[in-house]
Amino acid sequence: MRLQNKAANWLIGAFAVLVFRCLFKTLRLQFHTAHNTNPYAIDGDDRFIYCVWHDQLLIPIFGGKHRHTAALVSQNKDGAFVAAGLRSAGILPIRGSTNRGGAQAMRQLIREAEGKHIVMTPDGPRGPRRELSAGVVFLAAHSGRAIVPTAFTCERGWRFGVGWTDLLVPKPFSKVHLLTGEPIHIASETSNLRANVARVQAAMLAINSRGNELAGLPADPVSPAEKITEKIAA
Repeated sequence: MRLQNKAANWLIGAFAVLVFRCLFKTLRLQFHTAHNTNPYAIDGDDRFIYCVWHDQLLIPIFGGKHRHTAALVSQNKDGAFVAAGLRSAGILPIRGSTNRGGAQAMRQLIREAEGKHIVMTPDGPRGPRRELSAGVVFLAAHSGRAIVPTAFTCERGWRFGVGWTDLLVPKPFSKVHLLTGEPIHIASETSNLRANVARVQAAMLAINSRGNELAGLPADPVSPAEKITEKIAA
């Protein structure tokens, strides 16, 4: 039964990858990246932690060719399907969590992703939507990798509800904007985790506001979590 499930996940994942690759061939991709932070670049020795909101994940998966990318995937049942799709797209899926297992799990994650960028959805897999969890900051502090805030927007797209969040799917022939910000370094001896979480959250909100402007979209509504972040950052 387990082998059948793996085969089904692979087939579904491979089919989804084929469909989305065909869609993305019709799109006009425009990159707005800080120096040396293009995740698809061949050159460069730095390896980063790319912070991607859960609802925008589709665009960075298919926005370019992945040469050295790993992604942290949940260990729940839905994670098996996601992992199969990522593998078909050329991304190494690493099943695990930054919130479980402590230092040992962290060392395993860093070891498995050696030589690759790590992509994380800091508001997943259970949400709340666009509220940064501490896991990405904790990983940055223990790995020595900088966090790169990102935003992915499109001028025309669909929103499909998935559990507690939704998924942004660009419409054919739409212009898509892919943004990366300046790397954020977290000191290994940091003791103020809450302040660093607010710092990264603020950077994500800022770059997403810029992405909305480029795409001609209205500003995202301010959620209670974002209001709290603003107070902490102040």
